[in-house]
Amino acid sequence: MSNLNNKKGFVWIVILLLAVGGYLYFRGQPEKEIMSEPDKVVEESSEMVKTYVDVSVETAKMMIEENPEMIIIDVSPKYKEGHLPGSINYYVGDGSLDKAIPNLDMNAKYLVYCHTDEASMLGAKKLVDAGFVDVSRLVGNYAAWIEAGYEIEK
Repeated sequence: MSNLNNKKGFVWIVILLLAVGGYLYFRGQPEKEIMSEPDKVVEESSEMVKTYVDVSVETAKMMIEENPEMIIIDVSPKYKEGHLPGSINYYVGDGSLDKAIPNLDMNAKYLVYCHTDEASMLGAKKLVDAGFVDVSRLVGNYAAWIEAGYEIEK
């Protein structure tokens, strides 16, 4: 019986040491900031904070109407199947976007979309990483545009 009590005592000591160690470890960690804008993506670098903003389909439509000079980039390989009116196609998967970036106006307003989040996020990130200052990404991508009933071009 005393052997069982010794094992229980040992287990409780280990648990207590782990708890105290965890407390001391996490107490010394800086608090992480919680983003107040859940739709904003932030990439930190040692020089500056680079961002693009996720926007809803309704917001994207309004932005396009209010900024006719906005450059809309479709980064998908399915551009010919249908795309947002006035958009241009720089497919991110074949390097077309990378080739186009040096020739784009870094101070213009951009809206990036695709058929998948991964591709549109990558396209928006590439623009931001290249120093573009006003980049938005369409949440829900092309499917959200279609679902909202907005006009497309083929």
